[in-house]
Amino acid sequence: MASIDETKPFIPLNIAVLTISDTRTLADDKSGTTLADRIIAAGHKLAAREIVTDDVDAIRAVVKRWIADEGVDAIITTGGTGFTGRDVTPEAIEPLFEKRMDGFSIAFHMLSHAKIGVSTIQSRATAGVAGATYIFCLPGSPGACRDGWDGILAAQLDYRTRPCNFVEIMPRLDEHLRRPKAQGATV
Repeated sequence: MASIDETKPFIPLNIAVLTISDTRTLADDKSGTTLADRIIAAGHKLAAREIVTDDVDAIRAVVKRWIADEGVDAIITTGGTGFTGRDVTPEAIEPLFEKRMDGFSIAFHMLSHAKIGVSTIQSRATAGVAGATYIFCLPGSPGACRDGWDGILAAQLDYRTRPCNFVEIMPRLDEHLRRPKAQGATV
């Protein structure tokens, strides 16, 4: 099991929250508020918070802007991961991934199954890395956001978590972009 190494310093991250919904506003966005409150309570900085409609181009535009922003270390989205016609979050975001994080979906479904049983199959929670930015896509319910943060993200976004965490590898996420070509390489 993971544990916190109290001898290590806490390193606050800049985390952006994007709610994807045709109906919510900041005033009634319980899922976005759940995430924002937990991010701040953990000691991280809420780098940005927005709401966009269930539209591939609108979602992608915000996520791409945040990927390009050096002040954003991680993005958490909520909403649009189901199977209805308007649920397009994975379609909007997965093409941006340089690396897909299959284990996130598996871990999320394990946690979710313990709480809601087989209904977890109605979620297409996903995650990946793009432009040295972590991106996590959670379902749109406050319960799913609590489960995703409390059960996975709080630990993985804490540098003190052992045996390993996402923070310690952040400086190496873009090393393939910084590495000069080998002498004589043609690719």
